[in-house]
Amino acid sequence: MLDTNSTTGGSPTGVNASHWCPVSSQPLPTRVVLLAGPSGSGKSSLAERSGLPVLRLDDFYKEGDDPTLPQVIGSTDIDWDSPASWDAAAAVRAIEELCRTGRTTVPVYDIATSSRTGWETLTIERTPLFIAEGVFAADIVRHCQELGLLADALCLRGRPSTTFRRRLLRDLREGRKSVPFLLRRGWRLMRAERAIVARQCALGAHPCGKEEALGRLTAAAVGRCLKARATEVA
Repeated sequence: MLDTNSTTGGSPTGVNASHWCPVSSQPLPTRVVLLAGPSGSGKSSLAERSGLPVLRLDDFYKEGDDPTLPQVIGSTDIDWDSPASWDAAAAVRAIEELCRTGRTTVPVYDIATSSRTGWETLTIERTPLFIAEGVFAADIVRHCQELGLLADALCLRGRPSTTFRRRLLRDLREGRKSVPFLLRRGWRLMRAERAIVARQCALGAHPCGKEEALGRLTAAAVGRCLKARATEVA
């Protein structure tokens, strides 16, 4: 987890966020770090490792019977890797509400059945910083920036072969889709991974590995805490 008491440069290892910022009686200016990257790049594990509150952007996928869902060109498969398969407007509304009030209602999405199975309340209290992670996080960088909500935007990158293996093992373990579908999707994504990263970076996400990402999360957390403390003093 993040150690925001550290003032040294570089990327932290074995970091700890358990005492990362005091909470005042006044509303604190909350901002979001958008964490993007190809499917299987390690976004969820990094977000968990940070110790910061997390909004799962993949829960804003459209449902399987939505007529606006795109298809893979030359196939009958739904293209779940297209931004058109995702409700960006709803995701931005949830981020804005979290920044403004510290809580929001989000869908609970079951990837295996491509459906919303319910709703839950996500509460982050008055935490000055939280992470919103998902494969389409970079697509809302500009919107969050225009609304004054953005602390940073990151794109995890690594070896396409490693990402392929990690993604396939995860998807098989969780039974996300049929094996043939997962193999077709995995092969397609591995070949397209460098282009996916390039697109996310063009949308405003900074490309980095996990350790650099943790370093930038630490810097963002320290910045938000210092601003919060300055607000307390004022």
